[in-house]
Amino acid sequence: MFKYTSYFEKDVLTKRPYIKKEWCERVISFKEYVEEQSDGRFRFWGKIPEYGNKFLRVVTLSDQKTILNAFFDRNFKGGV
Repeated sequence: MFKYTSYFEKDVLTKRPYIKKEWCERVISFKEYVEEQSDGRFRFWGKIPEYGNKFLRVVTLSDQKTILNAFFDRNFKGGV
């Protein structure tokens, strides 16, 4: 169902090995907070209970199925 860019596979997961693909997929699937970027990509945020309830930001391509980037967003407070 979900796809991953080579950037995500080679760079993001290498730099942030604590991020799990299943967390990214969960954040996108539940669509708790979503924002479309001006370039057509989408940002999704969701809390990860397994990681101290911190918000994970996942960026996808315009299809909302191809994951490009993911990181814990320290500045996100739960509302867009």
